[in-house]
Amino acid sequence: MEKKWYVVNTYSGHENKVKEKLQMRITSMGMEDYIFRIVVPEQKEIEIKDGVKKEKIKKMFPGYILVEMIMTDESWYIVRNTPGVTGFIGSSGKGAKPTPLQPYEVDHILGSMGMSRIELGNELKIDDKVKIVEGPFKLMTGKVQEIDFKTQKLVVLVDLFGQETPVEVELSQIIKE
Repeated sequence: MEKKWYVVNTYSGHENKVKEKLQMRITSMGMEDYIFRIVVPEQKEIEIKDGVKKEKIKKMFPGYILVEMIMTDESWYIVRNTPGVTGFIGSSGKGAKPTPLQPYEVDHILGSMGMSRIELGNELKIDDKVKIVEGPFKLMTGKVQEIDFKTQKLVVLVDLFGQETPVEVELSQIIKE
C-alpha cells in the first residue's frame, strides 16, 4: 500500500486544533508509519486597511485539512474519530473508505503554499527512477540526475533516440517508479 492524500472535513475554525489533536493521537498510538503529514491549506494575503499594509493568513478551504496517509482500517479509524473531525471527503458513508486526491490536485494545493507532494531528499534522491506524467516528455521514464530544492525542479536523464538526454522537469510533472 502506498501513501496518498485525503481531504478531511472538520468543524470550521477548528482546523489547527484538529491538526494538533491528530498529531498527538498519531504519536500516542504509534501510527507514524501510516499517517504522515497533516496540512491546513493556507495562503498569505496582503490587506491594505487605512493605508497600512497587513499580512494576513487566510484559509484556502475553511473546514478542511489534508492528510497524507496509508489507508488501513486502523489509520482510517484514528483520523475519523479524532475530536473535531466530521468525516472524509470522497466517502459515501456506510463504512466505505474515501477516495484519495489525484496527484495533480495535491500538487496544485501544496504548490500554492510553497510545499511539495514529494519530499525531496527523503522520498526522491539522485539516481531514482521516475516517470514523467505531464509536459512534452509525458510517459517517458528516466533517472534523476540533479535536484534543485529551491525551484522544485529536477534534471532527469531520458532515452531520446537511443541517447541519454538530460531534461528539466518540475516536481509536479513526475511520479516515482
